Amino acid sequence: MNTIHLLQVPRLTVGSGCLDECRKYLLDRGVKRALVVASPSVKKFAERVVDGVAHSQIDVSTRGEPTVASFSAVLERAQAFQPDAVIGLGGGSALDVAKLVAALLDVGPKIGEKQKIGEVFGIGNLKGRSVPLICVSTTAGTGSEVSPNAILLDETDAMKKGVISPWLVPDAAYVDAELMLGVPPAVTAATGLDALTHCIEAYTNKFAHPVVDTWAIEGVRLIAGSLAEAVKDGGNLAAREKMALGSLYGGLCLGPVNTAAVHALSYPLGGRFHVAHGHANAILLPHVTRFNLTAAAERYADVATALGAGRRETAEATAEAGIEELWRIIQSAKLEMSLSALGIDEKETPSLAAAGLGVTRLMKNNPRTMTQEDAEAIYRAAFHAVAFEGAAFRGNTAV
Repeated sequence: MNTIHLLQVPRLTVGSGCLDECRKYLLDRGVKRALVVASPSVKKFAERVVDGVAHSQIDVSTRGEPTVASFSAVLERAQAFQPDAVIGLGGGSALDVAKLVAALLDVGPKIGEKQKIGEVFGIGNLKGRSVPLICVSTTAGTGSEVSPNAILLDETDAMKKGVISPWLVPDAAYVDAELMLGVPPAVTAATGLDALTHCIEAYTNKFAHPVVDTWAIEGVRLIAGSLAEAVKDGGNLAAREKMALGSLYGGLCLGPVNTAAVHALSYPLGGRFHVAHGHANAILLPHVTRFNLTAAAERYADVATALGAGRRETAEATAEAGIEELWRIIQSAKLEMSLSALGIDEKETPSLAAAGLGVTRLMKNNPRTMTQEDAEAIYRAAFHAVAFEGAAFRGNTAV
């Protein structure tokens, strides 16, 4: 058994209607100046959270996936306001910005020299955090409310970059499925498939661990069984609760074992062509799964049964059935699965493959070593995945 480190949120509150617990948490701790970094669509929830706090500022400028420039603008306003607590409220973008604001707001004399965002990309480069951080998720997707990760798009090289540090684990997190009832179908689909990818990649990667396996496989089961209903009927609280739990479990997997090739290959799609992160993962997931199958058949067979596929005579056959079930689930989310249909030219394949392989912090987790040729074949399969017949990618040959 390999060694893992579980960096847990000290106070994790989960349950429909628990948002008001966050407000109580702030008041009980005597917070006087609260900064809320929120998605624009959930400003009303942000106002509820800081009701009663003497001074508060709600920043709703984070729209879409955040860039270094947009983050820097929020940080500048935060430094002028000087909050004594930072609350991230929204989807993964708002949470990631809030986490980095709290960490870089005032590193100063309490911990060491102030750091700039460019200095903290990577693993373990952040020196500390002196401001309390609270995260409230309003989508079932990134799991950022419990993870040590934050992702920004660095516009200088059109690539998403991650900051991974124990200092990014919030002091308190709240998961309230009632806040997710108004999430539009397309966002529900993309974020839900992001969460599903977290769980699958955590269960099947080189550093999978029995502790994390429990979260990962249950997350697969919950999301597979509720995504279609949540997309179809966003007001279905039972489906939203299952999605919220599945997303939370995926987030808990990120710190100890993280993700692998699907996420690595999705980064240049988001960085260069602005494909939503969860959508990019969904497009690549069946093809990377097929590529990895020979290296982890038993693991992918377990995933297949959690997805809803029945056991076959061999692990390989079960895993194959799981790919077809995975495609059925993705189709139920009504997302376009062809890169060509998204307006990306197939001539970009070599550069996309090289950029994805460059995300070594994730590629090293993949159960099967991937070459430039392999990555190009996966992208080519994704360019033509208008219909999936169960054999879009085998070995080093895309068809």
